[in-house]
Amino acid sequence: MSDAAQPTAAEVRAAAEAVKTALDRHLAAVERRTGEDDPAVYEAFNELAAAAEAYDELLYDRYDEVTPFEIPGADDSLPPYTGPEEPNAVSVLIRRDYAVAEPQRLLAQAQRIEAADDEGTDGAGTVHGALGILFGEFEPDEIASRHKEFGLEEADSTLWVLAADEPAEPGEWLEAPFDQADPQRVVCRFDVSAVFDELDDEDDGDEVLATDLDELDDLEDDLDGDLEPLDVDRR
Repeated sequence: MSDAAQPTAAEVRAAAEAVKTALDRHLAAVERRTGEDDPAVYEAFNELAAAAEAYDELLYDRYDEVTPFEIPGADDSLPPYTGPEEPNAVSVLIRRDYAVAEPQRLLAQAQRIEAADDEGTDGAGTVHGALGILFGEFEPDEIASRHKEFGLEEADSTLWVLAADEPAEPGEWLEAPFDQADPQRVVCRFDVSAVFDELDDEDDGDEVLATDLDELDDLEDDLDGDLEPLDVDRR
């Protein structure tokens, strides 16, 4: 970045003051919170996150320095709950993704199911037909627990529990089951993704690397103490 484009010291100072103000407002909102999902706390949190991010960017641009803290963005969390305090109904939204890892295994399983069915449909000859047979025969939870047996490989999955005032009318949402999912009515949410495992592995790798380097330093110190210096002609 050129000197002309750099923020001024006054701008960095103003951004720091904005963080202090946002901290005070966030603490005040927490002290006055009216419930677990108080909208005022949520708003103060977002303001603090934005102020901290702006300060971090200006600090880096001006002084090539960073802050020691990191605040997750608002997109990383659900909005505050605004549904009924005592829901009369709940909707459970589930999405599970699979990769067809072994098509032949899938086809073989579908053919066995079809052979045992007196009213076979001859749909087991194609992957999409085999999937239809498989999911028509077994409950989704059973497929999830036996996915490898069916030649499937788990991918991302998510489960949302939404509060409702009253149960929906029969057939009301069947054409578009997920279109009316209001994030502000989500009571709880559970996500499973290989991304989380990869992040954990990266963190573990950093720890192992740091440990290995520490051990290497200790070994070098021991060698320095045990070995006499050699006179080596370097050419």
